[in-house]
Amino acid sequence: MICVIVIAMQLPAVAQLNKEASLALIKRVVPQQAAVFVVEPLPQELQKDVFEIESRQNKIVLRGNNGVAVASALYYYLTEYCHCQITWNGTNLKLPAKIPAVAKIRKTTPYEYRYYLNYCTFNYSMSWWDWERWQKEIDWMALHGINMPLAVTGEEYTWYEVYKGMGFTDKDLEDFFCGPAYFGWFWMGNLDGWGGPLPLSWMKSHKTLQEKILKQERALGMRPVLPAFTGHVPAAFKKKFPNAKLKATNWSNGFADTYILDAEDPMFAQIGKQFLQTQTRLFGTDHLYSADTFNENEPPSDEPAYLSALSARIYEGMKQADTAATWVMQGWLFYSDRKFWKAPQIEALLKAVPDNKMILLDLAAEIEPVWKRTDAFYGKPWIWNMLNNFGGNVNLFGRMDGVAAGPALALHDSASRRLAGIGLTMEAIEQNPVMYELTMQHTWQTEPVQLNEWLRKYVLNRYGTQSDSLLKAWQILRHTVYNGQLIRDGAESIITGRPTFDSTTKWTRTLLNYPPKELLSAWELFIKSSANTDGFTYDLIDVTRQVMANYALPLQKKWISAYRAKDSVAFKKTSSAFLQLIEDMDRLLATKKDFMLGPWLADARKWGTTPQEKALYERNARDLITLWGDAESPLHEYSNRQWSGLLHDFYKARWQQFFGLLDSSLRTDITPDLTAFEKKISQWEWKWVNEQKVFPVKVSGNPVTVAQEMYNKYHLEIEAAYE
Repeated sequence: MICVIVIAMQLPAVAQLNKEASLALIKRVVPQQAAVFVVEPLPQELQKDVFEIESRQNKIVLRGNNGVAVASALYYYLTEYCHCQITWNGTNLKLPAKIPAVAKIRKTTPYEYRYYLNYCTFNYSMSWWDWERWQKEIDWMALHGINMPLAVTGEEYTWYEVYKGMGFTDKDLEDFFCGPAYFGWFWMGNLDGWGGPLPLSWMKSHKTLQEKILKQERALGMRPVLPAFTGHVPAAFKKKFPNAKLKATNWSNGFADTYILDAEDPMFAQIGKQFLQTQTRLFGTDHLYSADTFNENEPPSDEPAYLSALSARIYEGMKQADTAATWVMQGWLFYSDRKFWKAPQIEALLKAVPDNKMILLDLAAEIEPVWKRTDAFYGKPWIWNMLNNFGGNVNLFGRMDGVAAGPALALHDSASRRLAGIGLTMEAIEQNPVMYELTMQHTWQTEPVQLNEWLRKYVLNRYGTQSDSLLKAWQILRHTVYNGQLIRDGAESIITGRPTFDSTTKWTRTLLNYPPKELLSAWELFIKSSANTDGFTYDLIDVTRQVMANYALPLQKKWISAYRAKDSVAFKKTSSAFLQLIEDMDRLLATKKDFMLGPWLADARKWGTTPQEKALYERNARDLITLWGDAESPLHEYSNRQWSGLLHDFYKARWQQFFGLLDSSLRTDITPDLTAFEKKISQWEWKWVNEQKVFPVKVSGNPVTVAQEMYNKYHLEIEAAYE
């Protein structure tokens, strides 16, 4: 017993600071000032990360128990003392000429775990990332206190080795592995083969990429979460093992059945063990495993005894390969299918696994805190997460006040029981940077964030100036786009919807959580302000884009009214104005790389080693953000993007065809066949998906100048529309 205690006490030292990795991060983040910073080790505090900062002999000493703590100390110093900021969408690293001195500061996190990523993020945002982009993201994670990232890049290679080892041929697996833009749903068992066949060159290159990712994350003290086997097997499995107990399941989104091996089948534990052993050989392990058996698929029975036995067998499969295994489960199913997952079913699924061997992710706690209706997950440690974005849609949206208070309120609520962490589980990143900065502000504090004070600091750090007008603009944004009321996630623009007379479509929801007129004063304040940072130009373009995107609805009403009045002249004028709005938005967004189609497609093609592979990856990239599946896909527009290039080449082109149909109807007095148009346009979309075309990868125009032009052109017109 004494030996065990000694080992436990030494664990922080074993997992202690990798000084070289921390110094390398500092050099990447602030290369010109790196020599100013000194890195020193610090022991953990009650199994929690801790950092210290102090001045010493004209140096800034950063102490931490690991690389994440040191990086957090660096970011705390940069934001609190140098008024800097690092986000996906704008970075301000203009440090003062004289580095500010600081009296000793010590911070201990109340959260053992700071989780990051969602399976969907790996595709909606990360499908085409190379090592340079990944390294930048890992630095961002460390700076923001992340210590528990989901790490599933390259996992298709693990599957490949496992099934090849079981005697499956490449031909058997051809219809199993999907294309690179769809791994998130392949890993969760929702689809097979779509967007493939997956080249072996991809598997090998991303195995290497995963090795680099994990090495860097671990060097900084993170504990990556790797996947475990949940029963998803190739369709060829039923032919190779005819006596296997398989369940065909369908995601009901236009894809063929996938096959799940029943956990009662003896092969389940065998494959689960083999999978983890192979994965550990390839990538190592930190004993955290993600497994989501019923992601948007209901189990065959709601009997608690069945569900309890099921989860016990899944955990046992992990344990056989790794006695230290801890199951990390996304709680999305309890939110998305609450009709099935009632209290008895949830309790049965969770209680079959030892409390210290399972961690629950309350995946969208800012939307609906599942912990409140599950007796805080029946005693399991759990993590409060913000989801915020679905599908990578481009919109200004968030629940700012709720996120500012939510984690701290839960932390102090006795009903939260074993709240052990906070996290970010968005389906896509690289939008709404304010919401992610705000969430991770909780990492090193126990009380709610005071938004008035925090927004003032945010403005200073982001824009490099303490502007009262920009602070006022942010207070307007807080109470409009970021008030988070009425809707689950941010509204899109009718522009991105498949052409329609309706004000909304299934995956282009246009209901706003604020009166659109109220956003105009924030727009004016941005237009009349100035700052010389990337963050300012990004926000200026984003607010301008949102105002213009909202204006599409009043314009739509105008051409609908003209059409129904059979006024050809008015219809021509208003439909042309609608198309011009799209073209103007395209030009506006071409001024910032964050809003461009070209880089997305170019990055996809870079991974191809042959012309055929390049074409395959471009098709994947085009398909995900438009149809999502084939021409009949019910998910079309789910991942719509307001991007320059896409607006002109795809959305505007669709509306032009629709207006051509309506114009013909007015001339001939023949009622348009909208059903036939829907079928025709879906075939046109499929053709677009399969095209190859080069789009600009460099920005065009000055963002401030173009935003000003849009304001001068539209602001009076838009104001009048909302009278």
